[in-house]
Parts: sequence; C-alpha cells; structure tokens
Amino acid sequence: MKSLNCAVVDDEPLALELIEGYIKRTPFLIHSKSCVTASELLEVLNNNHIDLVFMDIHMPNVNGLELSTLLDQNVMVIFVTAYDQYALESYKVNAVDYLLKPVSYAEFLKAANKALNLSELRSSADKFNNSKSSDDTIFVKSDYKLVQVNMNDVIYIEGLKDYIKIYLESEVNPIVSLVSMKVIEESLNVDYFMRVHRSFIVNMNKVKVVDRSRIVFGKVLIPISDSYKDRFNDYISEKIVK
Repeated sequence: MKSLNCAVVDDEPLALELIEGYIKRTPFLIHSKSCVTASELLEVLNNNHIDLVFMDIHMPNVNGLELSTLLDQNVMVIFVTAYDQYALESYKVNAVDYLLKPVSYAEFLKAANKALNLSELRSSADKFNNSKSSDDTIFVKSDYKLVQVNMNDVIYIEGLKDYIKIYLESEVNPIVSLVSMKVIEESLNVDYFMRVHRSFIVNMNKVKVVDRSRIVFGKVLIPISDSYKDRFNDYISEKIVK
C-alpha cells in the first residue's frame, strides 16, 4: 500500500497532539513534522517531501485558507477546524476534506482514505498517461479504469485544473482524466494536435471553421489566445487555397 508523508499545523497543542496520535494509528500515514505557524510549515515543505497536510484555519498572521494557496499543487490539504463557516471556501482551494473539531478517529480515517485514493489515482495517471500502443493511441486513467484513446477520434481536449476532458467524435460524453494539460500535451506524439489556449488543445484535422479568433466545433467556440495565435495562423496559412 502506498504511504503518505504528513505534516500537521495547528497553534492549539491539544489539537496538534490528537492529530499526531491519529496519524500514528493509521498504517498508511507517516508523521513527518508538526508546526504551530504558517512560516514553520513553509520551511518544512521546502526541506521535506510532504504529501498531506492536516491544517487548522484560525492561526496567527496567515490563516489556513490563505496558507493553502501557497502550497505546491501536489500537496494535499485536509482542514481541521472548530469553525464550520469556511467549508465552502475550503473546496474552492481544492481541500481533500474539511473536519470539524473535536474530530473522531472514524472521521479522520475517512478523510485520510480520500487523500490516499487521490494520491493513488494521481500516481496511476502519471504512470499510464505516457503509455502508447501506437503513434495514434494513448492510454488515460478514467474512473479507476485504463482507457485507450484513438487520437484520430479526438476533437479537442479541455484542461480544468488537475483534470482534463477529452472530447471524441464517437462519444457523446467526454473522457475525464486526472492529469495536467502539460502531461497530456507531452503525450501527444502526433503533429496534428496544437495548443491554442492555456485550457485547450485541438485536433487540427477536425478544424472546419475559424471565426474571429475562435475555432467553431458546432455550438462550442474555442478561443485562440494571443500567445498561440501566430503559430495557429502560420499553420492555417499553409492550408489556404490561393
């Protein structure tokens, strides 16, 4: 089983001690460091490999929500707080879970398992997204399954934070995979795919209509951003009948 290196940040000694004890009771968690301030945690993260942080929200100087935005995107966060009014905000910063004090071990374990599942899914995605059976296919992890994608069938790919959606001609619904745009772009070893926006990669063989810096796929309009416009225009210029 995969293990997660954990840090705890809380300025309440009893709360800190409780979470430390829960971590030590959980076989797949490793207690690496404990901190009482945001600055201590940032120093820990700079000098240690940490997968998961159990974080209080009300702390001196920098609160937990603000602190979570400073962390590397690969570091998972579970908030542990006495205040319920920040739950919605916590999910806006992609927290794995939100636990209210006093936290039972059952609640703690459920949240920890969420983090473990997310970590394993990320690892599987990283492992398999570069797997290719031929120049025209790739494999992506989707809903705990490994799915082969025929690149000739792809219309466009949309990036959404840590996820992508792959839109196919042969399917009504897109394939959703937990992988970054950077990784999927590097996996496309065919030259007919082009990044046209920070959130979109298109199959140039499927482009039929371009209208005022927008690619038209039926009712979907994909913007061509300024940073990619020159390359896109050069490609299109070579195809224009003169």
